[in-house]
Amino acid sequence: MDAHDFDELRAAFKEAEETKGMPICIVLHSLKGKGVSFMENSCDWHGKAPNDEEFAIAMADLNKIEEELAKEVDE
Repeated sequence: MDAHDFDELRAAFKEAEETKGMPICIVLHSLKGKGVSFMENSCDWHGKAPNDEEFAIAMADLNKIEEELAKEVDE
């Protein structure tokens, strides 16, 4: 399942919540650093914090995605 697809996530959590009498496991496939220009799909950032300049770039990248998602919701 695509860990970046909110509709798929909601459906999986709903199904898990409604399933009774057995263990549940949700397996997600994700992309490291999704949405951050210099982090996406780079193992170099696993367990490493960005410096102040990198943090500012990352937040700008993520804020742009947030704005695009908000536009989709409003449509």
